[in-house]
Amino acid sequence: MKCLTNGRIILKDKVLEGKNIVFDTKIQSITSEIPENCEVIDAEGKYISPGLIDIHIHGNMGEDTMNGTDHAIETMSKSVARHGVTGFLPTTMTMGKSDIYTALDTIRRAKARKMEGSQVLGSHVEGPFINEAFKGAQNAKFIAIPEFSFIKDYSDVIKVITIAPEKDENFEFIKAVKRSTDILISMGHSKATFDEANAAIDEGVGSVTHLFNAQTGLNHREPGIVGAALTRDVFTEIIADTIHVNKGLFQFVINNKGKNKLILITDSMEAGGLEDGEYSLGGQKVIVKDNAARLENGALAGSVSALNSMVRNFYNNTDLTVVEAINLASLNPATAIHVADKKGSIEIGKDADFALFDDDFNCSMTICTGDIVFERK
Repeated sequence: MKCLTNGRIILKDKVLEGKNIVFDTKIQSITSEIPENCEVIDAEGKYISPGLIDIHIHGNMGEDTMNGTDHAIETMSKSVARHGVTGFLPTTMTMGKSDIYTALDTIRRAKARKMEGSQVLGSHVEGPFINEAFKGAQNAKFIAIPEFSFIKDYSDVIKVITIAPEKDENFEFIKAVKRSTDILISMGHSKATFDEANAAIDEGVGSVTHLFNAQTGLNHREPGIVGAALTRDVFTEIIADTIHVNKGLFQFVINNKGKNKLILITDSMEAGGLEDGEYSLGGQKVIVKDNAARLENGALAGSVSALNSMVRNFYNNTDLTVVEAINLASLNPATAIHVADKKGSIEIGKDADFALFDDDFNCSMTICTGDIVFERK
């Protein structure tokens, strides 16, 4: 048994001080006393946060999900743990079917075992069912029409799938996914109109992928996907690196979206955690300079920022409390992918997933299912 003490505990609705968290693989109690024979971990006055969850991440530290190797996923797992992330969804790209299946097979193996860092909770499949007009950094060569048979054998590992709903004739794909799985269908890389987006939501789309990016924008006569995201009760991802979305809009998004359905993501590619230089994403050359990753044509190609940085950026540019900012990267994503009964908040009976942050959200320790997987020396 272990005991976290001397920290400011971030619960889902308040910060609790003067208490201790007793845990093994799960949280056993939150108490004033330190039980005998416990391994005591001194938080040294830092925040004890629920572990963060990144539901949209392609790569990190020179590795990419589409490499399709156990080593790539292990590298990502250990790397994101340095930033307080205890659960993540390795995210695929628009590539050939065999490449996507190889990646999903690798993710399935990782999901079934305990990782050395952050735990793999499943996969986010981004493409190939997208619109070429908003392909972003996706490879147009491999774009396909939505077919449920394409993903049917991987419904146990896919937690989120991004599609362009206007490419789904009569919404047959959306209906099949909703009928047969609990996969969260997210709308992105899409040219859908406001009416098409709303119709797709009515049929079962429950999320919007990286708000503002690779989708129809907000206009007073044609509100587009952004308008649907901000006016409908759907989860909505946002890349808060201040490059993909101007920080001046963060408060606007909170004011209109609310605090319970907004999800901070990294959309990190393999250059995450590395220096400026040339990298790849889905087989395409990416140039990283001044914290921005772009294809040779100038299109943004995901971020190179960590999830705790996204929390910091949102907290510093909104009126959110520490609790509310942390929820955007913990409880909200856990709820979206149906793991909030085990993860996403500090509650008795849930997995012992914690991150220790200072007041600027720098991570000094990460604990995943009771084990210390990162400690800053």
